[in-house]
Amino acid sequence: MDVADLKVFEAVARHGSMNRAATELHTVQSNVTARIRALEREIGVALFQRHVRGVSLTPAGQRMLPYAARIAKLVADAKLAALDDGPPNGALSLGTLETTAALRLAPILSGYARMHPQVQLSLTTGTSSSLTADVAECRLDGAFVAGPVDHPDLHAETIFQEELVLVTPRTLRSVEAIRSVKDLKTIVFRMGCSYRQRLEALLAEMGILTATPLEFGSLDAIVACVAAGIGVTLLPRGVVANAAGRDLVSIHAIAAEKARVGTMFIRRHDAYVSSAMRAFVDIARAEFGPLMVAA
Repeated sequence: MDVADLKVFEAVARHGSMNRAATELHTVQSNVTARIRALEREIGVALFQRHVRGVSLTPAGQRMLPYAARIAKLVADAKLAALDDGPPNGALSLGTLETTAALRLAPILSGYARMHPQVQLSLTTGTSSSLTADVAECRLDGAFVAGPVDHPDLHAETIFQEELVLVTPRTLRSVEAIRSVKDLKTIVFRMGCSYRQRLEALLAEMGILTATPLEFGSLDAIVACVAAGIGVTLLPRGVVANAAGRDLVSIHAIAAEKARVGTMFIRRHDAYVSSAMRAFVDIARAEFGPLMVAA
């Protein structure tokens, strides 16, 4: 077993397809298939189940996958550490909540790109759940997520606090008015979104029954749907302040203990902290103040 075999294994597991993995790895499907079969023979157990739609991990493959990603990351970190000399350079893969990207990151990203042009910075948006998994499984170097974060492999730093508000169509001027809406719809990001979970809990505590959530992948789409009178959502005040100022939506304060949510920056404890990562964190600290290590 070598690192190249593990990279092939991880790509096939992620795509669920030998062909798509081959495309990513710039090789042919027959080569990927041969590498996987050789790896299975070496280990002595099947790692994938083959079916008409592609492949899926066996229980043995599921147990092996986290180690494959970590080993590949460890080798990459070793090379990065050896070459990490001089100005920050190389690749830096980060993730963020879409609300954080829209509200907070523009000055950091522009300043970083200006100061460190040799770094190839990539930014992926997702839910807190998906981003946490991506960092834990070494697909991202770090990510901004909604706290709290309790993961044994992750280092978490609270960067700033957001105030969440209930966002409704402008015709609903009070929380009490929401109670009168029949078949109330929630307009949310996909499952794994911390704000979605908080909204569902809040409405349940208020005794408000809701219809099936409407899921969107875009912050603009969510705000537009609320403005159109389709449903309600829960978002940071800063994200919807402009829409509320233009009387497109109404915003409602909620209890402080439910409104406060920390946005955290997470990374693996055991990952090499490159000069590119250190420079990024330094700029974030300069923008938001000292980062606080989560208890």
